[in-house]
Amino acid sequence: MGGGSTRGLRSDRRRRGRRIEFAANWGSVGYFGPLTVRPDLWDRGIGRHLMEPVMACFDTWENRHLGLFTFSHSPKHLELYRRYGFWPRFLTAIMKKQVAVSAAVPGRVLYGELTAAERPEALNLSRALTGAVYEGLSLDREITATQAQRLGDTIILEGSDSDLDGLAVCHCGAGSEAGEEVCFVKFGAVRPGPDAADRFERLLNACEQLATEKGLGQLDAGVNLARQDAYRRMIDRGFRTWLQGVTMHKPNEPGYSHSDAYVIDDWR
Repeated sequence: MGGGSTRGLRSDRRRRGRRIEFAANWGSVGYFGPLTVRPDLWDRGIGRHLMEPVMACFDTWENRHLGLFTFSHSPKHLELYRRYGFWPRFLTAIMKKQVAVSAAVPGRVLYGELTAAERPEALNLSRALTGAVYEGLSLDREITATQAQRLGDTIILEGSDSDLDGLAVCHCGAGSEAGEEVCFVKFGAVRPGPDAADRFERLLNACEQLATEKGLGQLDAGVNLARQDAYRRMIDRGFRTWLQGVTMHKPNEPGYSHSDAYVIDDWR
């Protein structure tokens, strides 16, 4: 239950026989999925037994906003998660496009190219950016795990001042969550405020540039449809939806999924 796939990047992993669950800690935000039960064991209450330890995990982490991605057409899934305080909000489109060769993006830096001495400051700046998107949101774990496990790289867009304009944690190719021949934007965001839309276009260009450099032909990215302008801009660039689900939130609040947010993720 929950949909999607993951390959070892989740921050907490528990196995109980044939029952599997994953949870991610993004600072003030925590989410989980997929919650998976072997088909011949469906309808035996196993999902509820899996929910209890994952909710306890979130209590330990003290996340303020919790979420998940699930099948929008399944009353069974929606009802299970509703019992634990999650509420369905907007749809999330999982999108893809064929990579086109693009010009180099000014101010683009890859986390993997930084020295060990430079990386702590890059994480500080990244945390300031995500905190501006949603208080306490932090992608430190994703950035460092992506680098340590050689799953891809993180794009950093330098701004005209000391702040970052954007960042994107990208998985690249086989052995990562992207899969063969794919560059997958695990998370991407730009600094809110004036010109955020232009910064978002620049970030999308940088993601496509990374895919080109890695020799990957497809770019995958998810966007919550509450982020209306971000979604429209991705459509205009040739992204098309290949999977659609609904995010459920606890509490029943938008978090960082609102019309002024230029964020890429899908909580799978």
